Amino acid sequence: MLNLIQTEFMKLRRRKLVWLMLPAALIMPFFALLYFKYLGKTNVDPFQFYRWSALNYTLLVILPVILGILCTMLMYDENQYDMLKQLWIVPVGKMQYFFSKFFVVLIYSVCFMLITTAASVISSALSGCVAFEWGSALLLLKMCLENSVLTALAMLPVLAVAASQKGYILPVCVTLVYVFIGFIIVPVNMYVHPLSSMTVIIMRNGIVPGILFTQAINIPLAFLCICVWDIGAVLLANISLQRRM
Repeated sequence: MLNLIQTEFMKLRRRKLVWLMLPAALIMPFFALLYFKYLGKTNVDPFQFYRWSALNYTLLVILPVILGILCTMLMYDENQYDMLKQLWIVPVGKMQYFFSKFFVVLIYSVCFMLITTAASVISSALSGCVAFEWGSALLLLKMCLENSVLTALAMLPVLAVAASQKGYILPVCVTLVYVFIGFIIVPVNMYVHPLSSMTVIIMRNGIVPGILFTQAINIPLAFLCICVWDIGAVLLANISLQRRM
């Protein structure tokens, strides 16, 4: 498994687009800086700033879309040129192959949120309206790391769809629809979509001002939703890869 993960990262070195997507982590910290700088407020709650810079659109839209594109890229070349047939001769286990791709997505997600965390703390200090606090910064780091792991798990169904297709159009379209539904369904039902359930887990402590839930917080139900979707994704990936033997 470790050799497969190492091989995946070696292949990514030739993909410039993968590294060009990382600066997307700076989008919301930059806009949060402009927004609060324009308001000119003082003594703003750190998490009111962090809500805009790291725990809002980054959480529900930007990171999931980036990971969906990454999932498509990881699968596209090998599917397009039927390289999987050569891998099966080695042999490489179907699930080992699939989870090696997932671990790349997971590590990429962690790196993305680390950049977001650093940019959020720096931009909050530059805004002049947030007093730096080590406690708030470390709590933000903890929440962002949780977010990175949960988002990677929530995007496992997209990776399974990418594994089942030779092209890239359908996985990209599925990514956009999947993320859009996860975003709009939060006020309706938070326990039917992995991305909305992920929001419940991240915001469970109620420390982020302005976040109101329309349903009672149920952490086990949120984890159950993510697990059910991920089990279905693994089964889909296993069936799809078996057919390519």
